[in-house]
Amino acid sequence: MKKGILIIVLLILAVAGFFGFKFYKKYYGNNVEKDGYVLIPHGAEFKQILDSITPYVDNKESFTEVATDKQMNQFFKPGRYHFKKGASNTSLVNMIKAGNQTENSFRIGDFGDIYQMVGKVSKKTELDSLKFVNDLNKIASEKGYNNAEDLKKYFFIDTYNFFWTVTPKEFFKKFEDQYNGFWTADRKAKEQKSGLTRDQIYALASIVYKESGGKPDEMKTIAGLYLNRYRKGMKLQSDPTVIYAMNKQTNFKESIKRVLFKHLTTPSPYNTYANAGIPPGPICVVDKNSVDAVLDAEKNEYIFMCADPARMGYHKFTASAEQHVINAKAYQDWLNSKNIK
Repeated sequence: MKKGILIIVLLILAVAGFFGFKFYKKYYGNNVEKDGYVLIPHGAEFKQILDSITPYVDNKESFTEVATDKQMNQFFKPGRYHFKKGASNTSLVNMIKAGNQTENSFRIGDFGDIYQMVGKVSKKTELDSLKFVNDLNKIASEKGYNNAEDLKKYFFIDTYNFFWTVTPKEFFKKFEDQYNGFWTADRKAKEQKSGLTRDQIYALASIVYKESGGKPDEMKTIAGLYLNRYRKGMKLQSDPTVIYAMNKQTNFKESIKRVLFKHLTTPSPYNTYANAGIPPGPICVVDKNSVDAVLDAEKNEYIFMCADPARMGYHKFTASAEQHVINAKAYQDWLNSKNIK
């Protein structure tokens, strides 16, 4: 009798263990066989989600059952979700229901215009570039600007994190907050002392950034040189402004390695060989160092600068036109020796 009861108990435990193991495996066992990211757009249907997860899960049927049981087939949030190897169905479902998506990294570089930037950024968001630009145009209009290009000064070169589902409004808000935070009382005092408008400061900062190649150690010297030229009523004659003017004409589809004499007459308000004064706006997205370089420009007597072939990326500075001719010839000779056209 006792032996029979024991056998029954063991059978019950075995059955319970069998079903318990199946339950545990389905809900809490490993079901992701490789790392990856699943994108769930706004308005997606449950079937789309199942199709998206197929490359990453070992058992799609078990995921479907758990998702249905937890009503994820009806309630889920769009986003970019990281499926980690070894994760369970329950953790995946909870992640998607809660909207715990993973941010994406964006590198904002020295883009010539906002449209270039959006073309790169939008590849890592749910929206296409046209929608992104149209929304930024609306934001610019609300601020009294002509279009999104006039928002260039709000952006700084750096790496940023955003969600795949970021809206243009959320995207811009982050940069607007950064911009407002950057302009402290101390910087505003320097701005007022400089006698320049903020647009002029950003335009000069963009020239400084391009001329320096983004290296901070020459930025203040370069800023001082261009302020000398500006205050003396001289044309700035900055090669990057000519390159920018030409690039604008081709929508940045051509690359110019060497500015030639024929390029100097390119018709554009940004061409500082053809026009006196500071350009109407920045020729690229800038970094914070270049803006600070204009606000804290070195006091020097320099009027001329020329690339130094002996120290690539750096320049020779002088106040002498005669010395500049010598420096320029040395650089032109170096370009010719390298067959750079």
